[in-house]
This record gives sequence, structure tokens and C-alpha cells, in this order.
Amino acid sequence: MIGRIMLGAASLLPLAAAHAQSLPSGGVEATIDERRRGLSWSEGRASVSGDLAVTLGTIELDARIAALRGSIRHDGADAVADLGAAFVTGVGPFQLRARAIGHVFAGSRSSMNYGEIGGDARYTLGPVELIAGALYAPPQDAIGGSNLYMSAQAVAGIPMTPFTLVGGVGRSAGTVDDPTRADRLRPGGSYRDWRLGVEHVTGPLTLALDYVGTDLAEGRPVSAIGDRGNSGDRVLARARFAF
Repeated sequence: MIGRIMLGAASLLPLAAAHAQSLPSGGVEATIDERRRGLSWSEGRASVSGDLAVTLGTIELDARIAALRGSIRHDGADAVADLGAAFVTGVGPFQLRARAIGHVFAGSRSSMNYGEIGGDARYTLGPVELIAGALYAPPQDAIGGSNLYMSAQAVAGIPMTPFTLVGGVGRSAGTVDDPTRADRLRPGGSYRDWRLGVEHVTGPLTLALDYVGTDLAEGRPVSAIGDRGNSGDRVLARARFAF
């Protein structure tokens, strides 16, 4: 799956000869905890990341690398690279995006790489943007089955201020072939997560506070890989410098 996703992304690169290239954009970010879908990927500790994106007509290519600090959830991985490709189009007032992402882990004791496919729909009205999407990871040994993540998010800029409010909810579900590996992305089974946050943007610098949480019930983990100790509610601080 990872190989097919990466080959598919690579096959898009020749489009650069046929389309005017946009200037690459990217940034570096520091956070007190690398959390995704309410779960810590960095052992509840501080992390740094860097990202880069380029648009070639209707194609978007992006990459992000984040430190994981010997993550239990990812079998000792020190870092992850998220490599993505998307096709973007507009239908009426909506912007639609079809997307493939490969997650490649460095330093893990076993093969933890996996891929996802999916997309989202975005609707913008003034300073408010609404986003609904889904990402599906087909059955893979690294995640002990399949995983479907469905989410909804709202982003609202406060007029005449540098502040933006962000809120979102999501749900993770899927099939289980290997209970130990399935516990990696869904500790104890299907669950919901949420996020409420505020961002302050001044030029290239973004400062943010987020409250993230899950409805994971307290209980004995299926395995250490579920990392229940780093799956609860938390307030996160982030700083990002864009270029």
C-alpha cells in the first residue's frame, strides 16, 4: 500500500512541465505534544516538525516530518514522514479534495508504515470555513486491520483581529485482524475525539492553544502499543513559523 501511494505521488511530478509551478510554501513548528486524533504520537513530550507543499495546477503535493521521541505507539519510532498527494477541484460553492497519504516511520523496531486514502469538502462564507472529510486506511498488517476516520471542522476568523477560532470532532472505527496492532490507532476500540482552539497570526508567526480530548474509557489496555497514558484530555501550545 505504501509503495503504491508513493509511486502514485511520484507519477504526478512530471506535471510540473505542463503546469506553471507555484512557489513552494512550508514552515517549522514546535509543540508541547505531537497529538493526532486526540492521541499522542510523541510520548506526551515536546516535538518539532517541518513541512513543505507545492501546487501544480489542480494537484497538491506535500510532505511533513515530525519528531516522535521513541514513540511506544509506533514501536519506538523516532520520526514520521507524512507524504501526500491531492487532486483539488471546485463544484459550485464547494472545494473538493481527493487525497492519498503515506505515513513512513524511522527508527521503529518493526515495520509500522501505512497508507490512507480519502478526501474532504470545504465551504467558505466570509471569515468562516466548514470542512467535512474522511480518511480510510485499508487493511494493513501495520495497523492490525482497517481504519476509517470521519471528521468535521469549523474555522472562523474574528474580524479586525489576528485571532482565529477552530473547533472539530472526529470518529475512528474499523475492522480488527490483529488486536495488538489495531490498538495502535484505536486504543480499546472505536472512539471519538475533539478539538477547540484559538490561533494568533502575526505575519509568518502563528501562536496557538488547543484543548484536545477523547471519549476513550479508562481501562486495561490491550497492549503497550495503545499507550493509554497519553490518550487523555490535554491543553496544547504550538508555535509555527511559515516561509
